[in-house]
Amino acid sequence: MLFSIRAGFSQSIAPKYSNEFLSIGVGARALGMGGAQVAASRDVTSAYWNPAALMGIQHKYEFTLMHSEYFAGVAQYDYLGFSTPIKNESQVAISLIRFGVDDIPDTRFLYDANGALNYNNIQFFNAADYALLLSYARDLSDKFKVGANAKVIHRNVGKFAQAWGFGLDIGGIYIHKKLTLGLMVRDITTTFNAWSHDAELVRDIYSLTDNEIPINSVELTLPRAIGSIAYDWKLGTNFSLLTVADLDMTFDGNRNTLIHNSVFSIDPRLGIEAGFQRIAYLRAGIGNFQYIKDFEGNESLNMQPSMGVGVVLNEKFQIDYALSDIGNVSETPYSHVFSVKVSLEKLDSEFRKFKGWDR
Repeated sequence: MLFSIRAGFSQSIAPKYSNEFLSIGVGARALGMGGAQVAASRDVTSAYWNPAALMGIQHKYEFTLMHSEYFAGVAQYDYLGFSTPIKNESQVAISLIRFGVDDIPDTRFLYDANGALNYNNIQFFNAADYALLLSYARDLSDKFKVGANAKVIHRNVGKFAQAWGFGLDIGGIYIHKKLTLGLMVRDITTTFNAWSHDAELVRDIYSLTDNEIPINSVELTLPRAIGSIAYDWKLGTNFSLLTVADLDMTFDGNRNTLIHNSVFSIDPRLGIEAGFQRIAYLRAGIGNFQYIKDFEGNESLNMQPSMGVGVVLNEKFQIDYALSDIGNVSETPYSHVFSVKVSLEKLDSEFRKFKGWDR
């Protein structure tokens, strides 16, 4: 039987968890803070979290690379980002995200024509999701920053199915002294994935196993909004403390979140980052609150904790690490996330037309 990991075979045009790989998050700093980042990001990863915050970058060129593994190494998650300014009041960025499961066995031809097992007939395929983000940010004043993403999405399940999609995100930042407010609206125009299936590859085996033959379809990803508040507690010249709270709001009905009803659901995330001389950082976060029922029907509140550290090696290099608990879904429920950031050619303090923050 063909092993399929894709819920995209569903014929629902707007499933609740369409393009969910884009909700995982990028950057070990952010993931170590529980994904509470919309008002806290200030580097190249802002292209994902809130493109308006790209205006906080203080170098002419900034690169980042992240790698993590999920489910005991079964799934690979990678991210690459780059950002640079355009004149003194705007910034652009490009980001590439891949989430994939490689070397999945295709056992459709495990039995030969004589009914005998032939392991040489096993082939392998990959199931992967890709996203390309093209970002633009602009300063409106010392207090207001805005940004937008145009994203191209490609999803494939070996030779069996593939999809192409396009969507838009917008973000905004408001800064008042130590307080920052952020808003990120993803898929604001509703993102679509146009699926095409090679049904002939699976028609025979699906018919024998009473599975529904897949057909070409369009899958929609409905808009979601994330409101965020961050406060930078100045603790003298050596220490800093940043606290962040995000509210991730979806509008596709009841989800298993901390706050939910028939119209919308809200998933809160909390993060904290303690710094020493802007060289070493200790982080912690919590999010993904869910109510879980056991076999006896008793309900309990479950949550996803995370923690991380960051070290600025010098003005050019920073290394971050996060440890995130993805729940009791595998033998190794904890995921290790590593990311590296490279910053080149620090901008002059007078380069930006508008200021706003210095963090």
